[in-house]
Amino acid sequence: MKTKTFISAVTLAVALMFGTSAMAQTKMEKNTKMVGGAEMYPSKDIISNAVNSKDHTTLVAAVKAAELVETLQGDGPFTVFAPTNAAFDKLPKGTVETLLKTENKAKLQAVLTYHVIAGKFSGKDIMKAIKKGGGKATFKTVNGGMLTAMMDGKALVLKDSAGNKSMITIADVNQSNGVIHVIDTVVLPGM
Repeated sequence: MKTKTFISAVTLAVALMFGTSAMAQTKMEKNTKMVGGAEMYPSKDIISNAVNSKDHTTLVAAVKAAELVETLQGDGPFTVFAPTNAAFDKLPKGTVETLLKTENKAKLQAVLTYHVIAGKFSGKDIMKAIKKGGGKATFKTVNGGMLTAMMDGKALVLKDSAGNKSMITIADVNQSNGVIHVIDTVVLPGM
């Protein structure tokens, strides 16, 4: 009798363990978003996900050239406003090539860290801050500059120090060390 009870208890424990694991996997898959034709897994860090997005090859190349890979693979948490390749294409001709030169690493780092906020801010968090701020919220970026967030209808919009605007096109791409919000225009610090 004791053997049957023991076997039943072990069977129940194994079933619960696999059931819990399956539920956790289902929840993780539910929170996975597609960006640039690739799944962005909440269990992976910002860089490990970004390298798979075909829409962010310029950003990934810039992060590597700026030697920021290890930083963005760190614990964070970070909120990253990730410009697409098309966003970089909007810059004046030759800008990206010039920034990628070794002698311009400091400028490139300044531009890239202007796209990062320390802490994890979801789209809802940003909208709450905008509401609390009477229609605008200001966030200090990792490079020390300020980004202003506002709403344009239902769209979240960022404004850089020069007044240029960028729209968040995909919000809340959760990562193990923060969150990515895809943006359609590169924001620039006052340089």
